[in-house]
Amino acid sequence: MTEEGTAVSFALAELLKGTGARPPRLKVEGVNADSRAIRPGEAFFAIPGLHTHGDAFAAQARANGARAMVTDRAPAADPGMPVVVVPDVRAAYARAAARQFSPQPEIIVGVTGTNGKSSIVSFVRQIWTACGMDAASIGTVGIETKQALIPGELTTPDALAIARDLGQLKAQGIDHVAMEASSQGLDQRRVDGVTFSAVAFTNLSRDHLDYHADMAAYRDAKVRLFTDLIAEGGAAVVNVDDPEHEPFMFAALARGVTLLTVGVGGAWFEIQSIVNDGYGQKVTGRMVGEPVSFHLPLTGAFQVSNALVALGLAVATGAPPTKALKALSKLKGARGRLELVGEHNGAAIFIDYAHKPVALETALASLRPYASRKLHVVFGAGGDRDKGKRPMMGEIAARMADRVIVTDDNPRTEDAATIRAEIMAAAPGSREIADRRTAIETAIKALKPGDVLLIAGKGHEDYQIVGATKHHFSDHEVVAETLKGL
Repeated sequence: MTEEGTAVSFALAELLKGTGARPPRLKVEGVNADSRAIRPGEAFFAIPGLHTHGDAFAAQARANGARAMVTDRAPAADPGMPVVVVPDVRAAYARAAARQFSPQPEIIVGVTGTNGKSSIVSFVRQIWTACGMDAASIGTVGIETKQALIPGELTTPDALAIARDLGQLKAQGIDHVAMEASSQGLDQRRVDGVTFSAVAFTNLSRDHLDYHADMAAYRDAKVRLFTDLIAEGGAAVVNVDDPEHEPFMFAALARGVTLLTVGVGGAWFEIQSIVNDGYGQKVTGRMVGEPVSFHLPLTGAFQVSNALVALGLAVATGAPPTKALKALSKLKGARGRLELVGEHNGAAIFIDYAHKPVALETALASLRPYASRKLHVVFGAGGDRDKGKRPMMGEIAARMADRVIVTDDNPRTEDAATIRAEIMAAAPGSREIADRRTAIETAIKALKPGDVLLIAGKGHEDYQIVGATKHHFSDHEVVAETLKGL
């Protein structure tokens, strides 16, 4: 393993083991795919990007001291350093990074699906911790341990960052890690350097169609976690209540790993009833055929599914079943995941990360039983992302909420007014308030006893991207400041 300021050399042949390549006999100080960040003696991995191939930056990498270049095609011009061509440079990069920062934690579990990943990895970490295991979770919210939270931005970070983070967690004595595996991260081979002891599927619905060609490509990227990355003798947990679960279940069966299915149709854990209990829920069912019940201190039936997937992952990786089940009653929700953040005038205020059609629909459906009067929602849609979901989200909001305010999310380089208009075209009767702070303040001030407000789209994020600039902005802070001023 290498650390900042510590020079350790690696044989390039060892880092590229398993690629089929025959690199020259030389040693490197590490690997990097960012030509700007290359340090003297490192190997530069020239990876194809969405618009430009990494070999276009070979000269910059060489100027910064790169000792060799690893890529997937012969360069058009001599880069001035040894070149190694491999069939899949992305996978080679992930595996080389993993070897550089080895060893990794003994138990790593991966969670894929459209919604629920952040909650599940957090829940797995909490269950492991309750069972006396040193654990961490990695995902959209960041890297979280019992001691600290290091905020993050990407669901699945860069392969080098993943390898470094896992190596550092291992060095801290953490041997149990739960991490999110996004479709883009899987497609780009960012987690190919990780051996997963267990994997899980949550659900599948429209997302990232600005990146994937269609839903089939989106699904297939996620299935890779089950077909290519799970360890021999590992385990797979599948939420069989989702209509798209079969490709994941069949992939697990084909690999011959232990299969744990959860849900109303689950064989490992069968849900028999869910009864609201305040803002929590009482769940009864059968676990491996035995009757069980537990109280989940979270809102929404989807959180029951998330908790059971987490339970399956924890038990499959050594957590005592009885102790793990008991831990569910103490779970805390991930930040910005249908999180109760305050009350005003007898009305509850929730923040949720829902920025996709099904996620927004699920959040609103979960909160409807608590709204004895009006259900309010404030939301927008991100710019430079899948435009097709905007009218879908508008229709869902208009159909499921009583009062709808459409505002800005992260407009990025798109015209914010156009984004709002595309949502509102399918949301008759909705109100447009461009400034997100004003939209939240307006919604809170309008609340009456028995109302419920959902502020959707940004969840844990503490920024807003306008143009190419990231400004500080937190829904949590705006709610707190508004309530303080009332």
